[in-house]
Amino acid sequence: MADTSDFKNGLCIEYNNDLFTIVEFQHVKPGKGPAFVRTKLKSLTTGKVLDNTFSAGHKVTTARIERRPHQFLYKDDIGMHFMDTDTFEQISIPDEVIDNADLYKEGQEVDILIHAETEKPLSCELPPFVEMKVTYTEPGIKGDTATNATKPATVETGAEIKVPLFIDQDEIIKVDTRTRSYAERVKK
Repeated sequence: MADTSDFKNGLCIEYNNDLFTIVEFQHVKPGKGPAFVRTKLKSLTTGKVLDNTFSAGHKVTTARIERRPHQFLYKDDIGMHFMDTDTFEQISIPDEVIDNADLYKEGQEVDILIHAETEKPLSCELPPFVEMKVTYTEPGIKGDTATNATKPATVETGAEIKVPLFIDQDEIIKVDTRTRSYAERVKK
């Protein structure tokens, strides 16, 4: 058990018969009336985000969630398949639960969040940055713009990322998986 003073980003709680992670929270102490905590909660089973307000000192049940390293194997009609790098067991997770499913490359190392009591896989997290090869992009025209212009580029997994005009086809770029944006060009 925990109360609102223990809230922090990433804390997993049981609420309304579901598992939620705290995306953000704010402690509010108005001039009149009791204090309260505004939260943004993301469901680990459906992926939906909801706003909720807890009164200060409200007790919540915390859930024990473990991060386990896995390797992405392949994607099919059932979902995405992963292999535990320690035990070599394979699990599959439906595409709907996974954020940025189009940024996963075969053989890539990821962390899977698993509910410790039920051993049920909840979601999957990519590392903050991944390296991708640009498979198609229009050539950039020099002098075409003043500053910070971007163009669409398709990477090896089929995802479309906005890149600066100087990026050409067959170059390797670093993609920020949290914002789905171009981070930098990878030196060869």
